[in-house]
Amino acid sequence: MKVLVTGGAGFIGSNLVDLLIERGCDVVVLDSLITGKEENVHKAARFYRADVRDRSIEEVFEREKPDYVIHHAAQIRVQKSIEDPLYDASVNILGTVNLLQQCVRYGVKKFIYASSAAVYGNPLYLGIDESHRVQPLSFYGVAKHTVEHYLYVYKELYGLNYTVLRYANVYGPRQDYTGEGGVVAVFIDRLLHGKKPIIYGDGEQTRDFIYVKDVAEANYRALKAGDGEILNISTNKCVTINYLFSLLKELTMSNQEPQYQPPRKGDIMNSYLDNKRAKEVLSWQPRYRLEQGLKETVEYYNNIFTVR
Repeated sequence: MKVLVTGGAGFIGSNLVDLLIERGCDVVVLDSLITGKEENVHKAARFYRADVRDRSIEEVFEREKPDYVIHHAAQIRVQKSIEDPLYDASVNILGTVNLLQQCVRYGVKKFIYASSAAVYGNPLYLGIDESHRVQPLSFYGVAKHTVEHYLYVYKELYGLNYTVLRYANVYGPRQDYTGEGGVVAVFIDRLLHGKKPIIYGDGEQTRDFIYVKDVAEANYRALKAGDGEILNISTNKCVTINYLFSLLKELTMSNQEPQYQPPRKGDIMNSYLDNKRAKEVLSWQPRYRLEQGLKETVEYYNNIFTVR
């Protein structure tokens, strides 16, 4: 089974590639390295440096002829999508359509798409299930939802099978800790370097944090299940940002306190995703408790910061 992973040098993508190779898959990685790092790519994978927007990706499909495509290459910064919606749309919408065209042309069996909780916007109720109203508050969320419609039409017109996975807040090793990186990685970076983490708002906003290894497992299972489905990948639980900070402060043995700043545009107050459908359809469930995942993540950053 040959799987092409776009964004396979990035945070979630590289963790997924590791799992696929461990499970015996033949893996091809396509990544522009705009945010990904080549050192993240498993040595057993074949790596192509290319942007999903470029026509040159057809050469990769022609040479490799993958059975499956798992699409994680994306512009993932919510604030950047608000500042530069044209760039966000070019990567997240047009880049994906470019991939879909190649999938149809080269007979790909299935397309697994990494979507986001950002499509839902302000929740009408918690936990948010897949039938919840979709009303994104950022262009990033708009782009993610737009692609979901493209996938449905590609299946109707060309028979391209797909599964959409809507992620809660993913964290774990290799997450970007600079700029607008993931809150867990940013907090760890600042705490390990003796700096005050910034919390936007009062810290009582809640989020659903899911470990990257659980996300990778969901992608693997979606290769053979969940055809034509949209599924939440989450823990079905939420914690406050203040509580998250307290756990990380303890794990890093830091004495720093957070610095509070005004809330950011596009941020919502409370969110967690109902994962019952994913459990049923994929025979999947998250295995990592938050404390366990955070412990592994802190150990990872401790090691890389020590080496540097």
